[in-house]
Amino acid sequence: MPTARSLVLVALLPVFAGCQMFNSKPVDNTAGLSRLQGELVTDNGQLIFQPCVGQQRYVISDGATTTLVQDATDMPDKPGKLFADIRGSFVSAKTPDSTGEVKLQQVYRLERSSSACNDPNFKQQTVHANGNAPAWEVQAGGKGLVLIREGQQDLALPYVEEQVGDGRFYLSTEANNQHIELWVAPQRCTDSANGSVQHLAAELRVNGQVQRGCGYFGGARND
Repeated sequence: MPTARSLVLVALLPVFAGCQMFNSKPVDNTAGLSRLQGELVTDNGQLIFQPCVGQQRYVISDGATTTLVQDATDMPDKPGKLFADIRGSFVSAKTPDSTGEVKLQQVYRLERSSSACNDPNFKQQTVHANGNAPAWEVQAGGKGLVLIREGQQDLALPYVEEQVGDGRFYLSTEANNQHIELWVAPQRCTDSANGSVQHLAAELRVNGQVQRGCGYFGGARND
């Protein structure tokens, strides 16, 4: 009996090891980083980030995978302030009248807007997507999604989210015999109508008909 019991324990060791592996906590890639929204201005040849809230200013320093300095230079010169939604490591200035620095990790969007800092829906949204020709927009949050399409009535609907790997996912819902899906992938996307840069590529599919556009994570999503 002791020999049999030992064999059972040895056989279970790989199972326990597997449980420990799957129960280990995932690496938090956002540790020590902050996400802020604000205005971009140029000062003495440097790109400066001024958050929507507060007076501190930060010199932009691009990371290995960001090109915000060049993107800001290339943005179409249209009305509106240059708005940016970014994540990075913010280092405040040592004195009140000097400028801090932010080392970027992620750019969620860059656009011309004079109202983005005061968007009342941003904090409740998990995903926002939009496209053109004809214009469409999806605002998704914890209470459901709103589908806005040019020439059609707005739809407010519940939805389910499914992950498909590599950071891709889709939202799906049914309404009035219509099957609606929003497919999202982590890919740089430029809006053809206004030149804004967003960090997600999006596809709106309604009964199999596809319209492409861009998207970004709202304030309720911390990816």
